[in-house]
Amino acid sequence: MTDTATNMRLKLPIACFILEIILIILFGVLVQYDDETDARKWHNKSNSDYDNDFYYRYPSFQDVHVMIFIGFGFLMTFLQRYGFSSVGFNFLIAAFALQWATLMQGFFHGMHGGKIHIGVESMINADFCTGAVLISFGAVLGKTSPVQLLVMAIFEVILFSVNEFILLSLLGTRDAGGSMTIHTFGAYFGLTVTRILYRPNLDKSKHRNCSVYHSDLFAMIGTLYLWMFWPSFNSAVTAHGDDQHRTAMNTYYSLAACTLSTYGMSSLTAHDGKLDMVHIQNAALAGGVAAGTAGEMMLTPFGSMIVGFLAGIISVLGFKYLSPILEEKLKIQDTCGVHNLHGMPGVLGAIVGAITAALATTEIYGNGMKDVFPLVAEGEREAVQQGGIQAISLAVTLGIALLGGLIVGFILKLPIFGAPSDTICFEDSVYWEVPGEEPSHEDQLTQVRTEEADKLNS
Repeated sequence: MTDTATNMRLKLPIACFILEIILIILFGVLVQYDDETDARKWHNKSNSDYDNDFYYRYPSFQDVHVMIFIGFGFLMTFLQRYGFSSVGFNFLIAAFALQWATLMQGFFHGMHGGKIHIGVESMINADFCTGAVLISFGAVLGKTSPVQLLVMAIFEVILFSVNEFILLSLLGTRDAGGSMTIHTFGAYFGLTVTRILYRPNLDKSKHRNCSVYHSDLFAMIGTLYLWMFWPSFNSAVTAHGDDQHRTAMNTYYSLAACTLSTYGMSSLTAHDGKLDMVHIQNAALAGGVAAGTAGEMMLTPFGSMIVGFLAGIISVLGFKYLSPILEEKLKIQDTCGVHNLHGMPGVLGAIVGAITAALATTEIYGNGMKDVFPLVAEGEREAVQQGGIQAISLAVTLGIALLGGLIVGFILKLPIFGAPSDTICFEDSVYWEVPGEEPSHEDQLTQVRTEEADKLNS
């Protein structure tokens, strides 16, 4: 099914080789180990080896890494003819994005003597940035070429790092699990891109834009990996001790409550009471998204369960009623429903974070205030002001995501990137060698003609 427009013979190798060579050069010039990774600097200290941040952060990094490569990858395998591309392109853009994110985040979050210092925490943060790119990938899944995805990742990583710098460094926003910086940004950036890339004749590929029994089962693998490791995701870079412990626990209960409300709403919204696997695969994870911002705060298990419960309901309603409206009225073709899993729950998480921050008091946090809200603890701002900053941060994130997605969408419309036509979307064989496939009718005719010509020549 490959034609001249979608042939990657030169486009993909040029993109991969040039990008990786540039990354290698930039790493050689700009990047070096941090104090806890450098042999000479670490051994100048009197600390025990087990005081190294590696032993505190690496288990969380492993969990986050599994979420990025297996969780997100398999979650998107629900399309019956797009499994190779879902996992394979996820692998490609994640491997590129984490390298590019290391540079961009290092550049924006402070260089030391002209060098970017990296360690296990920078690896986690690079994975977080990659997660936002993969969320956007879900919105354009099946309708873009691998070269388009790499180009999208180049610009999105830059914009993500700018937004993260504004929120975390300039405004002093708290967003440990990334409800705003990762989920809201990734979702609305991707939705804007897919709106600009709107395909008026996508219904010609409608028969492939659906699942089959085994593809939904594969997608559930991604769901379960994400669900199990989400407490690590939200708590990976929080302060050691009670902060990390509390974040994991709040996420744990939010996910559990979300799952129950997802099952309930899925059955309630079906005329025959049957469960919809799309809801279970996606909406059951919304509790993890919604607990991202307030996870490290004193949200309480009770509050976490309310947040998760609401997130599940909102997400299912989005899949059932809002997605068709967005496609019909606003021409937003959201393949994976990222608006329902990441967009709306991300906004919910940001709002919950703002309210929780505004209610913070020394009676509740004690000396722990300096970890969660350091500017409030130092007297530089009131808790109510911190809540207002959290709300402003949501608006800033939406603004950068929408404007950035608009610009990048128009760039991706250029015909040089090898996008598939409307008639061959959601089809692996456009970009992959697919084993065990029956040849098409045209291929069979060509083969017969070739054999007849060979006979005549002999």
